Amino acid sequence: MNFPTSPDAMSSAWLAGKLGQDADALRGFTVSKVGTGQMCDSFRLTLDWVRDVDAPATVVAKCPSHDDASRHIAKLTGTYVKEVSWYRELAAGSGVAAPVCHYAEIAGDDVDFILILSDLAPARQGDQLTGLGLASLVPCIDAAAGLHALLWDDPRLGDLPWLARDNGDVIRALFPQLYAGFRERYATRLEPEVLDIGVGIIERLDAYLTRQTAARTIVHGDLRIDNILFAPDGESCWLVDWQTLGRGSGATDLAYLLGTSIADPFERAAADRPAFDHWIAALERRGVAPDAGALWTDYRVGALSGYFMAVFASMSVERTARGDEMFAVMAERPARQALALGSLDLL
Repeated sequence: MNFPTSPDAMSSAWLAGKLGQDADALRGFTVSKVGTGQMCDSFRLTLDWVRDVDAPATVVAKCPSHDDASRHIAKLTGTYVKEVSWYRELAAGSGVAAPVCHYAEIAGDDVDFILILSDLAPARQGDQLTGLGLASLVPCIDAAAGLHALLWDDPRLGDLPWLARDNGDVIRALFPQLYAGFRERYATRLEPEVLDIGVGIIERLDAYLTRQTAARTIVHGDLRIDNILFAPDGESCWLVDWQTLGRGSGATDLAYLLGTSIADPFERAAADRPAFDHWIAALERRGVAPDAGALWTDYRVGALSGYFMAVFASMSVERTARGDEMFAVMAERPARQALALGSLDLL
């Protein structure tokens, strides 16, 4: 391996070269931790250039997690491969609202990697615990539509091995075990009807994993506001954390976004259809001809995806106090959405 996998291992000459500058152009850099992600570690690098150069003053370095459990699940599911491949093969020129990538590399073990990304500050990460209302989510819906339109029913979906990777067998084996631990951990935090959504998913797990969607495209897979950076004016945003990319229905991404973001179940119920209609219109503006009726069924089934991710992720990554509450919220809100939309009955 001939590249560093943490800021501590980077030299100023190496970093300057990856930013298109002479090796002696960078005097040095300082490092600070950013983000709340638990699958990877991210750092802001503040760069001390020797002279005026056409180069950024700061960048973000993304590296493997310091946590053994997180790295293990990343290897099993191809998490790091997906994000590096997104930046290498699709992001540039896609028009999708995402950071610019200066450098991307991953080792043959599918674990050791490095990304050097544009720093989007003063944009700020969304707060999953606080949540957002529909009006604040509109830029996110538009950004999601831009992603989904990129490969809508496109043959390339089957030509990208990192995107087409099938983790079904891993999920079938792990999810029931992980749910048992999840139920025990959150037995006093979540209501019985919320906890029982997991039982329903396990009973229908094969149908859930093999269900044919109305249309197939590239999906983010973890489209929640913790994985979105918002401009200070709230009028635009950027999608980040591309570790769960896959093929599926864009309506699932949308249901996940609404289900995990809006704290009040009555407010969310009132927002489901308007958000869906806005997404359909955004796709049409991008030249897609979506089948709204069939995609609404995808949306209803997709309400289960936030709960599914909460179970899987909470039991697979390093445990923190914020993480415990975040995953409880990630399960609770989509569970209420799934109950309201009759999601399990569609499987």
